[in-house]
Amino acid sequence: MKWYKKYLDLYGLKRNEVCMNQLRTISELLKKKSSDTPLASVVLIAHNEEAHILSCIWSLCNNICTDEIEIIVVNNNSIDGTEELLKEIGANYFNETQKGPGHARQCGLDHAKGKYYICIDADTIYPPHYIRTHLKELKKKDIIATYSLWSFIPDDTHSKFSLFCYEGMRDVYLYLQSLKRPELCVRGMTFAFQTEAARRYGFRTDIKRGEDGYLALQLKAAGKLRFIKTRKARPITGYGTVGADGSLSNSFKIRSLKAIKNIGNLFTRKKEYKDEDSNLL
Repeated sequence: MKWYKKYLDLYGLKRNEVCMNQLRTISELLKKKSSDTPLASVVLIAHNEEAHILSCIWSLCNNICTDEIEIIVVNNNSIDGTEELLKEIGANYFNETQKGPGHARQCGLDHAKGKYYICIDADTIYPPHYIRTHLKELKKKDIIATYSLWSFIPDDTHSKFSLFCYEGMRDVYLYLQSLKRPELCVRGMTFAFQTEAARRYGFRTDIKRGEDGYLALQLKAAGKLRFIKTRKARPITGYGTVGADGSLSNSFKIRSLKAIKNIGNLFTRKKEYKDEDSNLL
């Protein structure tokens, strides 16, 4: 059985569709996983994630890791049942009323106790060795941050073959891009770093997206960004921006054209990027 199968049985269910036994199981696991003196802070951000957050937290609680961790949730202005669920399972959470991933991630950074900070998206499910794999690399000399790849959740509307092709082509492009511009490969759901170093820069809160890559760019001045390619650090997630493009094929077309247009950027380094007006809050 695939490692993520049992989490998918819960993924997409709202509170009234989840049985009490499942809630109790997750609550008990969460208590056992929490430490007052963590080496790493595992920080989820959530905006209206009632239907997904339990699967995410459950997968994190089942992570195999000998280091002490804390699991923190930042409830980012949710208006669904996200906060009620967090209360019910006894999660350690904070409310961030200023909407946006930058605000949410910064809130987590402000409250994190761990030497290392692991970014988590609440609509994503994480493999059993995810935390340990990132921490193994972060503990190495000169490594300031880590990032990894991701896959999409299998469903009935996307064929396995089309997902395989899409992810394969994307991964190859990210491999090439990581050689000179690793910051452009960073996604918040698969990003980790040294906490104190990140606090010197902070997350940008004036942009709609890209707060993760911007922080990665700043961190390059303090150490190396390590690209983790093993499947042990490869979570599965929803379709997000891919779905916003209308279909997988249309998304592939849009991103392929953009990649071809910017092919020259793969072979040059860059120290700063110009903000697009459409991305500014």
